[in-house]
Amino acid sequence: MKKVLGPIAVIVIILAVLAMILVPSYNKFVNLEEDVDQAYAQVENQLQRRLDLIPNLVSTVKGFASHEKEIISDIADSRARLAGANGPAEQADANADLAGALSRLLVVVENYPDLKANENFTKLMDELAGTENRLGVARKDYNDVVANYNRQVKRFPGKIVASIFGYDEKEYFKADAAANEVPNVDFGDDKE
Repeated sequence: MKKVLGPIAVIVIILAVLAMILVPSYNKFVNLEEDVDQAYAQVENQLQRRLDLIPNLVSTVKGFASHEKEIISDIADSRARLAGANGPAEQADANADLAGALSRLLVVVENYPDLKANENFTKLMDELAGTENRLGVARKDYNDVVANYNRQVKRFPGKIVASIFGYDEKEYFKADAAANEVPNVDFGDDKE
């Protein structure tokens, strides 16, 4: 009987040690994944806030610059693409398109002094600027949480636990390559 209890006790001790290693590591992955999901929800929240502001901004501009239909159409298309984007990579691409369309709108605004002086337009631009700042902070916070999560997935013993329970690296919210280019602003002042 003692010969049978010895190996069983060794197996129980090994299982207990494995459980003491795996359970905390698994729980850490659960917590980290929730942190990533929560941070991503904040990015989506700010993207939605921006999407909600844009129609009001476009409507205000339409009243002053009705012949600038192409830019307004580009903004609407970019906004729709961002609203339908799934995942950080697709949203980052759509976000870059929308940012480009909005920058072209700002160039148009420079040509309409009455529009710049309009109180509704000024409030909407302030709201949009605040949203852009919040969005930048939310993206940074998301990428910080993803970095922490990805480090845990790559490090030992987390790598083993991650592979056992199917935890994979998360995508960063990356800026489009065009975000590094300096925008070309032309106020049409050239008189030759």
